[in-house]
Parts: sequence; structure tokens; C-alpha cells
Amino acid sequence: MLRERSLDELSIEDLCKRVGVTIGAFYGRFESKDAFFSALMSLAARKALAAVRAAVADEDNLGTGLEEACRRVVEIAVDVVRRNVGVVRAASQYESIYPERWGTIRTTGSAMVDLAKPLLLARMGRGRVAAKERSIGFAFQMMFGTLINAVLHKPKLVSLDEPEMVDRLALAMFLQLQHEARADRPAK
Repeated sequence: MLRERSLDELSIEDLCKRVGVTIGAFYGRFESKDAFFSALMSLAARKALAAVRAAVADEDNLGTGLEEACRRVVEIAVDVVRRNVGVVRAASQYESIYPERWGTIRTTGSAMVDLAKPLLLARMGRGRVAAKERSIGFAFQMMFGTLINAVLHKPKLVSLDEPEMVDRLALAMFLQLQHEARADRPAK
């Protein structure tokens, strides 16, 4: 429902009708709409991290190269954002009032980077680990920035729901990391 309207516009009554519970049942579980939203954010964060953990632990990854690993990481991140558009939008809209909401998004993003980093580093060759980690961080920053922009501004060129979003972000991540992985680059 948060895809269709803001958190302020979402009524408890409409929410209860949509999920088939009574208002009393809602308040038996949550003390307020804010408590509901916090629980929703927490659930979204747990699911996002579980998806990344499953992907990096997948034995099919053992034979993949950097390009395939980048694509898998991007597919997961885009899927997480697509499934949680309303949560991301609401957290962003209320960042100044409830900074902890955006903090949950930020913490989840950082944890996704930390979980994916070993998978990507292993495909970038030996040496210059600090420079490679910085490139991984920047690649995620580019990806997350593009995804947040797509949620908040609904760009016309490449929208969040288009397959091209995954294609372009995966290519951008791969090119960024491949550039850093090149053996002939001097240490910084």
C-alpha cells in the first residue's frame, strides 16, 4: 500500500481491510502506525540481508567471474528495493523527523556491502585490497544512489521496474571493479 500512497495518507482502517484483520487485532500487535512501520522496516532489512547471505553462500558462485558476481549482487539489490519501494520512500520522506528510519536503510545497505565484499574481492585478484574495497564501496554507492533516485523521482529514461535497470547497474559495477582489478594499475 505504501507504493500507492505516503505513510501519512495510509489509514489503519484501509490497511486492516487490505490484509483482512480487525483494527483491534492491529492495535493488539502494534501500538501505532509508527510501530507498524518500524516492524515493516525491520522485516524488510532482515529479508534483504538474508537474500544477500543466500546469494554469496550459493555454491554456484564458486565458478563465476567478476562480471557474473556483479550482476548477481545488483539483481538482489534491485529486487530488494523493488519489493520495498514504499518503505524506502517513506523512510526517506521522514528522514528529518525520524532519522532512525533512514538509519535502518543505511545500516542495511552497509551490511549488504560487507556481505558481498568477499565475493567480489575474490574475483578482483590479489593485492591492493584497500583500493579494491574502496572501489567496491563506491560501486555500491553508485548503485544505491541510482536506486534511491529511481524510488523518489521515478525517472523516465530507466525506471526501477525495467529490466534495463539491472543491466545498466550491473555493467556500471563491473566496469568500476574491473578497472580497479587491473594488475597494471599502480598502488595508490
